[in-house]
Amino acid sequence: MPTRTRFVFLMHPKEFKHEKAGTGRLTHLCLAQSEIHMGVEFDADETVQALINDPRNLAMLVYPSAGALNLSKGDLQPTHLGERQLVVFLLDATWALAKKMLRLSPSLQRLPRLMFTPSAPSRYVIKQQPVEGCLSTLEATHELLLALKRSGLDHYPMQEQLLELFGRMQDYQLTCARDPSREGYRRRAYSAPGDRIRPRGSTGARRTRLFNLTERSNEKANSPEGGAA
Repeated sequence: MPTRTRFVFLMHPKEFKHEKAGTGRLTHLCLAQSEIHMGVEFDADETVQALINDPRNLAMLVYPSAGALNLSKGDLQPTHLGERQLVVFLLDATWALAKKMLRLSPSLQRLPRLMFTPSAPSRYVIKQQPVEGCLSTLEATHELLLALKRSGLDHYPMQEQLLELFGRMQDYQLTCARDPSREGYRRRAYSAPGDRIRPRGSTGARRTRLFNLTERSNEKANSPEGGAA
């Protein structure tokens, strides 16, 4: 599927080598204007640095934070791009590993940040997201394309492609899990997302604070007293 936006998936080695259901790879296979780079830190990656430093690009990192531009609220418009191409970096890893990747890559820390407000909860049946609002890489890319299309920044000609592939991948995994002749599958680990217990303890509280902080920041920025970011 062609897109105006260039999607760059920065994939942690554990995701690249060990993940059976890696949605970053599936997403890359769907998008003509996308690429994958594996690593933990990317300041020495010549290709990544060339993309960041090319004046013809507007490089941005998808990462929720208080100062991130929310695509769902129209914070990024075609006038911000001018003649540049939007290059979107996504960290393809668990939240803990993504945080480490960002910490080890100051050039990524300096990028302006993008976020979005999900239009639906995660559809991930075979994995549990750490907190409500978290999505797989594939779902995040789908939401980004929806928001980019609404803002006039991109087109999204095949809106069902990514989600249909996501559903087929999960159906296959569930079929394998039900097959007693297949080793290495968790037999009773899958449950409906609404029936799962949310993360507890310090990790769960920290992740919840991150998303609550982001939402409060967006509410303040869009209130009459909040002013513009």
